[in-house]
Amino acid sequence: MTGRQHADGEAHDHTAGASARQITIALLLTTAFLVAEVVGGFVFNSLALLSDAAHMFTDVVALAIALAAIRIGQKPADDRRTFGYRRFEVLAAAFNAILLFGVAFYVLYEGVKRFTDPEPVQSLGMLLVASAGLAVNLISMRILSAGKDKCLNVKGAYLEVWADMLGSVGVIGAAVAMMLTGWRWIDPVVAIGIGFWVLPRTWVLLRNTLHILLEGAPRGTDVAEVRAALSAIDGVTGVHDLHVWITGADEPSATVHAVIREGADADAIRTAIGTLLEEQFGVHHSTIQIEPTTGDAERLHR
Repeated sequence: MTGRQHADGEAHDHTAGASARQITIALLLTTAFLVAEVVGGFVFNSLALLSDAAHMFTDVVALAIALAAIRIGQKPADDRRTFGYRRFEVLAAAFNAILLFGVAFYVLYEGVKRFTDPEPVQSLGMLLVASAGLAVNLISMRILSAGKDKCLNVKGAYLEVWADMLGSVGVIGAAVAMMLTGWRWIDPVVAIGIGFWVLPRTWVLLRNTLHILLEGAPRGTDVAEVRAALSAIDGVTGVHDLHVWITGADEPSATVHAVIREGADADAIRTAIGTLLEEQFGVHHSTIQIEPTTGDAERLHR
């Protein structure tokens, strides 16, 4: 006997539509300024601007991934992809992380080179571009703030933009410092600092995507605790083949075989297991196999 528990998706569709609009606006703003910042970095010869542009590139990719995840994730599962399309987001995020590692290491390499051979930097132009970047980040944060507590994709995009805002502040500080002191080494220092800021976050992104692709348990979920809670349900005598994993970035699923004692109400126990998984562990999609005790099983096969 098996059972399937799932959450109602009607409200989710409405929220997804609103989230997609917010992310689209923020994506257009951020992409437009990314181009301006790359051009400004080369025109004003600022490695700090280019480094911040690399960081802003992470925002663009994160926003694009979030938007694609909402759009593609709404496609229904079919006979070829029975789990649907939620892992598109995970694959794109893994590609993003690998690409960002390359960009970050390039910025670090160029930063070290400029220590030994400093180059002139147009600090005023650098200041103007970075200030415009800060304004774009603040606008994007404002747009995304309305949905960050309703959608994990929007929340992730909001945090990306918030982190990039700190990078813009760093570039502005570097530009002002160079205008006041004329110290050209400040530019590569800030560039290297932004590179080191990006690397740990990139590693966390790659680690999390690999964890999902390997079908690991959701972060913060103790499978031993789940097993103990299920075993404690009245009428359950044993639990085996328990698997908890994530099909997408925020969609935990579980399968479990529960052995029940003789005479227990299988339907009631199946409902209790589904409710416990959903309410206590946030697992909204579960497949539950109810099995009789050994004695019952032997009698069934006679």
